[in-house]
Amino acid sequence: MDKTIEALNDKLDRLVAAVARLAPPAAPETDLDSADCFVWAADPGYLEPVHRVNRVDIGLIRGVDRVRDILVDNTERFAAGLPANNVLLWGARGMGKSSLVKAAHATINAGAKTASPLKLVEIHREDIDTLPKLMALLKASEHRFILFCDDLSFDHDDTSYKSLKAALEGGVEGRPANVIFYATSNRRHLLPRDMIENERSTAINPSEAVEEKVSLSDRFGLWLGFHKCSQDEYLEMIGGYAQYHGLDIDADALRADALEWATTRGSRSGRVAWQFIQDLAGRLGKPLKD
Repeated sequence: MDKTIEALNDKLDRLVAAVARLAPPAAPETDLDSADCFVWAADPGYLEPVHRVNRVDIGLIRGVDRVRDILVDNTERFAAGLPANNVLLWGARGMGKSSLVKAAHATINAGAKTASPLKLVEIHREDIDTLPKLMALLKASEHRFILFCDDLSFDHDDTSYKSLKAALEGGVEGRPANVIFYATSNRRHLLPRDMIENERSTAINPSEAVEEKVSLSDRFGLWLGFHKCSQDEYLEMIGGYAQYHGLDIDADALRADALEWATTRGSRSGRVAWQFIQDLAGRLGKPLKD
């Protein structure tokens, strides 16, 4: 009898161990004081600290002086506990939209005008439907957060934009006072034009259908437009990067190489300028500053 009970207990122990292995691991404890930047891991619901942030100095972001000043001012007011708007940075590819968000965050924290550093939390586009879960985590904190989504847009059958609308300004609770939302997109209305036009042509009330789609971007109080840069602005970016990273090259040679690089790429932008600088530094055998 004792052997039977012992065998049964052994089987039960193994069953419990097997079930435990199947269970998802517990979410790590989020330590908001461990870093100033985090990435939202929707499953299992954890803010992963980022200790080495991929960003450039705000002084190197050229050709967008006006929108830069507006964004920094809005961010500074939010960090100080004053009213501020959600921001949509939209427009041409490679003109520094996401770089400007990260640089503005670093600039505000470097100024040290607030007792607690401003936190930057990145949420991936595919995790937008978990916003309510993230908001619940952030609103319980004493810190202030920029919630940042890069390259935000929605496709034809995607309904997660409704979760974003509610999180920004809708719902019973609305957006927590210690959270502001910054997003970048190539589209001003975040939705493809043919999607909006299709809604207009097939809806019983076309104006209401289009209003439903377009109203998402209306949740952003600030729309900051980024447009293609001129040749002079492109060369100014190149010169700024070369000086900052100490790349010793004749000015005429730098100009000629930079223009040839842009021609082969078929475009001029901050991203193209940075790619040229990486190539130039490699050819010169010079490391770039962190």
